[in-house]
This record gives sequence, C-alpha cells and structure tokens, in this order.
Amino acid sequence: MKKYLMAMALAALAALGTTALASGTHEGGHDKVSLAGEPGKKSKVTQTIQVTMKETDDGKMLYMPASVQVKEGQTVRFAIRNGGETDHEFVLDTQDEIMEHKKVMEKFPEMEHDDPNSVRLAPGKTGEIIWKFTKSGTLTFACLIPGHYEAGMRGDVSVTAKK
Repeated sequence: MKKYLMAMALAALAALGTTALASGTHEGGHDKVSLAGEPGKKSKVTQTIQVTMKETDDGKMLYMPASVQVKEGQTVRFAIRNGGETDHEFVLDTQDEIMEHKKVMEKFPEMEHDDPNSVRLAPGKTGEIIWKFTKSGTLTFACLIPGHYEAGMRGDVSVTAKK
C-alpha cells in the first residue's frame, strides 16, 4: 500500500510539473543540495535543541520553542518529542519548499517521508534530526499534516552569518 501511495504521489507530481519532483522522492530522500543546508554528522554536533510538538486546549498546535537561532556552518541536533495526542511532523526547509511540500501533503496526507530534514512522530515518541546549516538566512520548520500548519504548527530558524 505504501509503495502504491508513493507511486500515485509521484505520478501526480510529474503531471503537475512541480518543483517537489525535482527535489527527489520522499522514499529515498532529497537528491539536491538544499538551501536549508545538509544532513550533519553526529560527531560534528555543537548544539542540541530540544523541541516539543503539541496541541493546546484551545485547538492550536505548536512547537516549543517556535524560533531558534544558529550559526552558519554549525551542526545542530534537534531532539524532537511529540508531547501531543496526535501525530506531528518536524520538517525543516526554506519557506518556499515548505509551502510546496504542504500542497503535496494536502493531496496525499498519508505520505510517509524518509528525508534527513524531517521526522514524523506518534504521540509520546521521540526522534532527532542532525543538520548542518550551510547558509545564513531564515529557514522554516513546520508540520505539514493537513490542518496542522494552519493551526499554528510552524517556526523559524535564524541562521546568522559567519564573521
């Protein structure tokens, strides 16, 4: 079933001619160099950032913290915990790529990812992303499960330039 859904998603992407197809399949990871950086090595981690994903009683969904600051060239370990009662994702990318990916997820909400810049977690589960930030600027992290982004589940990474 998973392979069938992936084939359907890829066929739709090819028909639409979206940039998401150019960035690789979700099954094998992205095959282009991202403006967001690149997968990092555990041995190079200089900072661990604890991130909790959860819902609030008033229907909002959020990350704690909702913004972080890192340095260009730095390798960071995002230690991510789903403290909520439903599945959530942490996807790190440029705002443009996040919005493109969000459109695909709206059409194929059960799509699973195997990308180094994302993790999907069931309630109570933990995961991690090791990421090297190669360019200064602002990046986005978001949950792209339909409805979660709109409920507030997004944040920013400010990458300061090397001096």
